[in-house]
Amino acid sequence: MKRQKLIVPISVITRYWRFAALVILFAGSLGGILSLDAVAQDADYHLFADTREFLLIPHFFDVVSNLPFLVVGAMGLRFCLNAKRGETAGGWVVLFVGISLVSIGSSYYHWNPNNDSLLWDRLPMTIGFMGLFVALIDEYIGKRIALLLIAPAITLGLASVLYWYWSDDLRLYFWVQLLPLLTIPAVMILFRSNYTHQWLLFIALFWYVLAKLAEFYDNPIFLCANGLVSGHTLKHLMAATSCYCILIMLQRRGRRNKGLR
Repeated sequence: MKRQKLIVPISVITRYWRFAALVILFAGSLGGILSLDAVAQDADYHLFADTREFLLIPHFFDVVSNLPFLVVGAMGLRFCLNAKRGETAGGWVVLFVGISLVSIGSSYYHWNPNNDSLLWDRLPMTIGFMGLFVALIDEYIGKRIALLLIAPAITLGLASVLYWYWSDDLRLYFWVQLLPLLTIPAVMILFRSNYTHQWLLFIALFWYVLAKLAEFYDNPIFLCANGLVSGHTLKHLMAATSCYCILIMLQRRGRRNKGLR
């Protein structure tokens, strides 16, 4: 009796190859960051360019520029909770919860910048980062994997901030920030979403990169603007714009024919 050859469909091979590529990307980035020496929090980080006080609010513009996060977060939560069942992944809800909480945590931090208050700024940020990561996994790879990841991902995000706070080592926190930024181009190249308007994710990524640049050039921007606005204030506005681009994507997108995932 002749043995029948086991034929594995090309689609199955391709699917597992893409999974492997994604896992290698995540593990490789984590290994690369952890191979570096410990990264301590720079004490000068708390020395922001704009220290003006208005209406008895210290660092007024860095504080109030967090309000757009609250607006976008509330709008996003309202949209997700009112959407038809199955139209929005649970990760999107977590993302907008995190964005809303960033408004509170960041305002609290900028009222009196120090490591203790920075803890409450970074904790909600990791909720948002992990929410975005899980939402992308849900929509590009599958709901089952996303459901398994959501609790560990949020726990990992929060743990990365607590690890920094207790050990003064930012490496794990940096990776948690980097993870969703790597995921956006990776899943869009390797997988296919069932929704339109995915290009808005790249627009959101673009605004986030601008926000990080504005944060880095906080004082030079303040000087170039003749003290009108600082880089860190612009960072908040640009980051909120990035979040709003994601909301626009969710509001405008529609389903397309189901393809290879």
